[in-house]
Amino acid sequence: MDEPGRATPAPAPPAVLAAPGGELARLVAAGLPAVGSGAVWAVGDADGRQGGGSLGVLGQGPYERLEMGPDTVFDLASITKVVALWPCAGVLRQAGRLPLDLPIGDYWPAAAGHPAGSVTARQLLTHTAGMPLRTRFAELYGRDRAAILAGVLAAPLHRPPGTAVEYTDRAAVLLGHLVESLAGAPLDELAARQVWRPLGMTDTRYGPLGPAGTARTAPTEYEQEAGAALRGVVHDPSARLLGGVSGNAGVFSTARDLGRFLTALLAPPAGLPWGDAWTAESLREQTGGLAPARGLSWLCAAGTDPAEGTFVHYGFTGTGIWVSRRLGRWALLLTNKVHYDRDFQPLTDLRNAYRRAVFG
Repeated sequence: MDEPGRATPAPAPPAVLAAPGGELARLVAAGLPAVGSGAVWAVGDADGRQGGGSLGVLGQGPYERLEMGPDTVFDLASITKVVALWPCAGVLRQAGRLPLDLPIGDYWPAAAGHPAGSVTARQLLTHTAGMPLRTRFAELYGRDRAAILAGVLAAPLHRPPGTAVEYTDRAAVLLGHLVESLAGAPLDELAARQVWRPLGMTDTRYGPLGPAGTARTAPTEYEQEAGAALRGVVHDPSARLLGGVSGNAGVFSTARDLGRFLTALLAPPAGLPWGDAWTAESLREQTGGLAPARGLSWLCAAGTDPAEGTFVHYGFTGTGIWVSRRLGRWALLLTNKVHYDRDFQPLTDLRNAYRRAVFG
């Protein structure tokens, strides 16, 4: 945020920022050597993508000959929470089937009598449910999907619900289980039917990917068991244990598709079942003064006041997307940082500079 009493300069129009050789290209080129070897970026508004670019190659070794581009597929990691789980929850909310402020055990028999039954959907969406901070699924529950989901329901809460904002993948895993139960279908089917196909997101899907999709996917981290960098298989170990389809991670996508998704947050197409009302409700501060401030699934961007309405979601692999309904613009910056290392400070610095350039 700027100092009190000082006017915040209006950011340049998206097309100017993202022009070839423009401010965003210079920012990415300057920051990328400390982050990795390649990135894809774009900015847009309610009319769609207004510009963007790509730089560098997919990775190290055999990936050095493959260039990044608008059709490069990325493991979105936790951005799955907003491109799959959040809109599917919105469909149920808009239909009156997902009460945000009732304990989930009151209307979901699977949760009744368990510690998780006392939390609300709003608390799951804002990461204020007080659930344990780490997943540790294989260690605690084994490798069976049903046993893992049962373990998430039965786990004692870490703290009383509503008392702190603490980001945890368990909240998204539980909410995904709830959404699937209420809707009567797996999350990958729901997201494809309710979100991706209506928006023309033809490159977006849960993995594992087939040969054609894998061939243009940016590799993530070296995996000892596989003996290679993961590519086309979800990086997140919890999502992998759950078969690759989970509320917390597992979705692969491209800059092109994510631009369509972000455009829809500013100008929802007619008939979209999760549309404008859900988006407007979600892109408001919902954590009652607790820090860090969050909307529903979305995080108020670091360095901004919640009242400014700039929201973000990051993925552990190195991905990030932003949107501001107030400014009527969106942005994305996609890297595969974990392919190189887990020193995230250079990426944090690049993300913050990128956000300042686009949103102020």
